[in-house]
Amino acid sequence: MSNTDTEENKMAKPTYAELYTLTVKEAGLYFNIGIKKMRKLAEDNLGIFSVLSGNRYLIIRTKFEEYLCNNSTI
Repeated sequence: MSNTDTEENKMAKPTYAELYTLTVKEAGLYFNIGIKKMRKLAEDNLGIFSVLSGNRYLIIRTKFEEYLCNNSTI
C-alpha cells in the first residue's frame, strides 16, 4: 500500500448520509427538496430538526428523517 492511499483515505469527504448536520442546500440535494422549501421547513421547525448557527440553518439529518416518516405531507 502506498503512502498516497492512506492520505486519500484520511482526506476523503464524508457522504451526506454520514454527516450529522446538513446545510439547507445539502439537505435539499440529499432529500430531493427545493432549497426554498427546505429553508422554510428549517425556519418553521427550529429546535425540532433544525438549529441556527450564526446566520445559517443546519438540518439534523436523523431528526429530519424521523420528521419525514411521521408526516405525510411537507
